[in-house]
Amino acid sequence: MDDIFNPKAEEAILVSLEKLHAQSTTYPTLPSPELLATGSSSLVPSIASTKSEQDVIRHITGDIVPALTGQALSPRYYGFVTGSSLPIAAWADTLVTRIDQNVQVHLPHQTIATEVEDRALRMLGELLKLGDSFEGRTLTTGATGSNVLGLACGREAIIEKRGGNVGEDGLLGACMAAGVSNIQVLTSGGHSSLSKAASIVGLGRQSVKELGVSADEPWKLDIDVVEKHLQKEGTATIIGISAGEVNTGRFAVDGLAGMKRLRALADKYSAWIHVDGAFGIFARCLDNMADFEDLKRQVEGIQLADSITVDGHKILNVPYDCGMFFTRSQSTLASVFTNPNAAYLAGGSASKISSPLNNGLENSRRFRALPVYATLLSQGSNGFAAMISRMVLLARRVAGWIRASEQYELLPGGDWNIEKETFIIVLFRARDNNLNDNLVEKINATRQMYVSGTKWKGEKAVRIAVSTWKVDVERDGRIVEQILAAVAEGRDFEMAQVK
Repeated sequence: MDDIFNPKAEEAILVSLEKLHAQSTTYPTLPSPELLATGSSSLVPSIASTKSEQDVIRHITGDIVPALTGQALSPRYYGFVTGSSLPIAAWADTLVTRIDQNVQVHLPHQTIATEVEDRALRMLGELLKLGDSFEGRTLTTGATGSNVLGLACGREAIIEKRGGNVGEDGLLGACMAAGVSNIQVLTSGGHSSLSKAASIVGLGRQSVKELGVSADEPWKLDIDVVEKHLQKEGTATIIGISAGEVNTGRFAVDGLAGMKRLRALADKYSAWIHVDGAFGIFARCLDNMADFEDLKRQVEGIQLADSITVDGHKILNVPYDCGMFFTRSQSTLASVFTNPNAAYLAGGSASKISSPLNNGLENSRRFRALPVYATLLSQGSNGFAAMISRMVLLARRVAGWIRASEQYELLPGGDWNIEKETFIIVLFRARDNNLNDNLVEKINATRQMYVSGTKWKGEKAVRIAVSTWKVDVERDGRIVEQILAAVAEGRDFEMAQVK
């Protein structure tokens, strides 16, 4: 094994990755139109066009790679809440490919892969301060996969409490046995994947009900209205909480008091609480400093939920694809996802670690846990606190500059406190409607900053999502401000002119 995985050789690979990232502060966020055209035209027309391995390598590195987005290397890729990959995570991921473990069955006398996964999930729960009550844990492909698990477990649990069993009898039979005529998902500012998950698990997209307190604060859950919906006869309920909402980064429930009230209502009406904490849950990792006191207060109480979604390839900065799912009820998780009647997939012995194929959608699954374990071990609580602090401080700096600008409007409107309300998302638009119509395209055309387009109150808006470990508050803040100023004034942006 030492011949294949030599510690010195592996260290050299890691050093080269670190150097690559260190040298990439001006790496373009997007390829040029010319590189896109070259890459597209270089693609071979059919399988008959075979090449030698050396030619394949030259083709991919020379034609395809330059035509891909620079999200892993640029420090100013702010689209889709996409993190980069920490060098240690990227190294571990290459190792995963070389080892090619299929982590599906817990076989402790053959491999420790499932033990590594269990330990990584426990460490993540510790980082997020979830306590010891989340007995069900598994890795998924991302937040969408985890939201599917959350609604599937919620559906199972709320029907079981009324006498049905969806896993065995199917949704229709279980609802009939339970006397349930309707299942609803109550949320506010819910991510689009929540509706997708509702469709996948048989509830339907129409089951998702938006219960925001107002048009000005659609992310905030109206708990009084939730209580009224919980009282509907013959209706079982999943409460879906956004932490934080995709356009603003805000939190649906304001802290421990709100979560305690929801928990009491859920217990009274046999509902299930699922938190989509894809990126917002990481506010729990911030230091206990006055600068972050309000953010940390807002995410207090998440530990009272029945299930939680976490996204690894966002703020955790591990490679695509990686998500996590936590639930208090391991028995519910197993009831939904047990893989029966396959003797060849049986585990090797009785263990406290459940085979992953009985905890999630996939039977065949990649060893995603290794980059997660490597990242948590190398960064620790202090490393993540410092990393996330930089993300927050950059977002706040940009938000403050936009608010002071005459060309841009900071969203949502109103005189809210940037230092208390801003996590990692900045939402804004141009005051000039003509500029606003193609603002996203003009910003992204600089190739030194990438943003996502969205809508706010029916009008086009721009979203900056700061989620890469490569953040440098001073450097990136200065570049972002000068890019936005150049776009507003109709000037070309030149990196060489940044002061």
